[in-house]
Amino acid sequence: MPVAKKTSVKKLYLLILRSYAGPALATFFIVVFVLLMQFLWRYVDELVGKGLEWNIILQLMFYASFTFVPMALPISILLASLMTFGNLGERYELVAMKAAGISLRKVMMPLGLFSLLISIGAFYYSNIIFPYANLKFRSTLYDVRQKKLSLNIREGIFYSGLQGYVIRIGKKEPDGITIRKVMIYDHTQFQGNTKLVMADSGRMQQTADGNNLMLTLFNGINYEEKGNSESQKIPFQRTGFTSEVIKFDLSQFKMTRSDDEFFKNAYYMLNVHQLAYASDSLGTEVGRQVGSLRGSLMSYYPNYNKTKLTDSVLKTLPAAEASVSFEKRTVEDRKTIASYALGMARNAKGSFEYNRQMLKEKVELKARYDIEWHRKFTLSFACFALFLIGAPLGAIIRKGGLGMPLVISVLLFVAYHVISFTGEKAVRSAVTDPWKGMWMSTMIFIPIGMFLAYKAATDSNIMDAESYKHFFRNIIKKIKKKQNPLNENTGTL
Repeated sequence: MPVAKKTSVKKLYLLILRSYAGPALATFFIVVFVLLMQFLWRYVDELVGKGLEWNIILQLMFYASFTFVPMALPISILLASLMTFGNLGERYELVAMKAAGISLRKVMMPLGLFSLLISIGAFYYSNIIFPYANLKFRSTLYDVRQKKLSLNIREGIFYSGLQGYVIRIGKKEPDGITIRKVMIYDHTQFQGNTKLVMADSGRMQQTADGNNLMLTLFNGINYEEKGNSESQKIPFQRTGFTSEVIKFDLSQFKMTRSDDEFFKNAYYMLNVHQLAYASDSLGTEVGRQVGSLRGSLMSYYPNYNKTKLTDSVLKTLPAAEASVSFEKRTVEDRKTIASYALGMARNAKGSFEYNRQMLKEKVELKARYDIEWHRKFTLSFACFALFLIGAPLGAIIRKGGLGMPLVISVLLFVAYHVISFTGEKAVRSAVTDPWKGMWMSTMIFIPIGMFLAYKAATDSNIMDAESYKHFFRNIIKKIKKKQNPLNENTGTL
């Protein structure tokens, strides 16, 4: 009998895991796809019209999808746990399990262990895979954004995409090669519109390797002004030709790949050890600068804490005598002394403001390193915390499918994301410590999950609308009895 029961429990665990895996994977890929479409919509202006190859676009989308995992993974776990236990409750399978002597804690145990493994994998992902994917994504996006628009010379429009030249073509023939009424301004000498080429017709073709544009012009004239604008007479040269070939370099239109070394030291490209080292180095540097600033103020401006000029201050002034106080001096001397003191004060204030701004930037940069360090761990705890909320909540509401679970999961995830964003913003503004701001959402949601797990284990009717109606009816009856005590039946001895 115990062996049979143990076998049935294993089958039950496999059933629960299979019921959980499907919605989790489907939700994860759907969320990643939605975020990827949002990314494409956001950067569509940076991608269109540049003649990018498909492998570049696919590479950019591939690396971008990895950067969306920290947002897609928690919500997929939350929705999958809600749907799994909601379906079990709606089909009264949870009731049958409890009747068979299997508590909700044992039912949740396989998914709890599975979520724990996901949390461990999430930390590995945040520490190893995410920095590398982020590095590749940001370097590729930078190269794409720096790439020029592809060569597109349209009829009747001055085109300045070719560096050092402005081209205007009156008409293009249907063959795409023959052109009419050509004007080319040569600005390679940086002297303005001093060189102009005009031709009746021509042929425009790229070389086989695509590195150059060959423009063969027919029946044209070269105009050139020689000299500078300062001279009264500027020589003018006009030369006719029957055929002329102009070669344009198209290498500027090709996308050049930047070295990853240029991006790898950013805070979102580092792992836990690198972030801790950078944060510690910045903290030491900030402490050293604060001490140096305090020492310079104390050594060079020792009397700035006084509210008025005294004899000790007058001794330090070049034109002041120790035996004559400020009040007994002439108006001109007073103005000179006050002007000198105000100048020193302004210099001190400017130096202090400059050093304060430099320290503020370093403190904010240190906060960003601390935020990324804590984020490596908060993702793991977020996955487990949202499972701890979703599983008992699904057992309580007893609604499966995509209706109620989807609404509740979206609301909970939005609340979690808003709390996380608020805490992160507080850390960046130096309002709170990094561990408080980054762990705020986790510290709020884990107790809520434990409370829901207790309520689900005790078959609480926390989500039953009738129980709330009955509760408020009792309160209303008690209020009415207190307002009308004479209407109550009185007993007799």
